Amino acid sequence: MRTPAPAGAGIRDYRAQDEEAVVGLSLRAWAPVFQSLERVLGPDIFTRLHPDWRRDQEGAVRGTLADPASRVWVADAGNEVTGFAAAVLHHDRGLGEVTMLAVDPQAQNRGTGAALTEVATSWLRASGVAVAMIDTGGDPGHSPARRVYEKAGYTPLPIVRYFKAL
Repeated sequence: MRTPAPAGAGIRDYRAQDEEAVVGLSLRAWAPVFQSLERVLGPDIFTRLHPDWRRDQEGAVRGTLADPASRVWVADAGNEVTGFAAAVLHHDRGLGEVTMLAVDPQAQNRGTGAALTEVATSWLRASGVAVAMIDTGGDPGHSPARRVYEKAGYTPLPIVRYFKAL
């Protein structure tokens, strides 16, 4: 499956040979998010929650890519992977979830995140679930993700989570 995306990119199904590119772009894309989290939480709490965020995120991405329950797409431009999205079905709850989305910083603000979100959402719809869900943070580092999801028609439900160093 190949779906058009903006700026000469296309959206296609993930292939195993995309793994290193997806992991690399994810870490680059999420670095500002983790910097924002550290500013919001403070270094004491942040370090306790994320002693090595890069290692943890790399593991989470690789786990998602290898999970047979996940459906994964990549954006590519000229045979270069510039973004990815992953989704899963929770049929028991009538829910589908976009579990991960990242766009390489060099390719951001060109509609790639919106195109990946639309492909994942369309797949969830076609899979027969009644509701689609995406979650993200409320801190400044997550504001670009919130804009993409709200433009895609997702309704935010603010949730407040409190942390305390012990």
